[in-house]
Amino acid sequence: MSAPDSTPTNELLFETDQSGIARITLNRPQARNALTFAMYEGLITLSRQIEEDRSIKAVIITGAGEKAFAAGTDIAQFRSFEKAEDALGYERFMDRVLGALERLRVPTIAAVAGACTGGGAAIAAACDMRIATRDARFGFPIARTLGNCLSLGNLKRLSGLIGPARVKDILFTARLVGAEEALAIGLVNEVVEDSGTLGQRASELATLLASHAPLTLQATKEGLRRLAEKPSTDDAAQPGNDLILMTYMSRDFREGMEAFLGKRPPKWEGR
Repeated sequence: MSAPDSTPTNELLFETDQSGIARITLNRPQARNALTFAMYEGLITLSRQIEEDRSIKAVIITGAGEKAFAAGTDIAQFRSFEKAEDALGYERFMDRVLGALERLRVPTIAAVAGACTGGGAAIAAACDMRIATRDARFGFPIARTLGNCLSLGNLKRLSGLIGPARVKDILFTARLVGAEEALAIGLVNEVVEDSGTLGQRASELATLLASHAPLTLQATKEGLRRLAEKPSTDDAAQPGNDLILMTYMSRDFREGMEAFLGKRPPKWEGR
């Protein structure tokens, strides 16, 4: 499967503010924000743009409207699938999309209202933190709908969040998990009352994260990602010296020390 090179700007909105907070909005409310291949490709493009823009310090991903974060991949996109490479190519493509989001150097927050299923739930799981409204519903109901499966990458990501037993429960029963249960099992970090509160809380959290040492956040993200790929306590098998040096040898580390000793707020530069 080959993905389009671009996405219609009205289906994937992107904006940044002066505080360094970037917002990506999945914008197909008439289709419960179901994602087209072009929108997925757009997420890869935006991930590259965010990586190159050092002024961006945190990212919020949300869906337009109040009914859905994203109701998965637009099913019509699968009608052209006929041969093995169509299926394998699609999952390789999705691994690229989710990997691009997961590897962003800055923290990412999924702000979820309403349905968050299939590819939408995979995007939320690839983010660092998830905030949900009380009416949010998460799941992968493919056992009673499409009859496909999740890639090993998606299974690993979900298992890391909630454990393999709960992943089996959700996939086998094909049920949707409510916000309170999602909070209890660690699928989301916080539940808010409604979509109005959601936007405000996501902005507050993003602003807090943007005020912290960017290299510390980046090293933490990358270190946890490496551990999830190859669980090991063997330094030779799981090198992390580059992350240690990135922070300890940085100007930010020196600034942090001087600011602490001088009893003043640090001024982070990200280098």
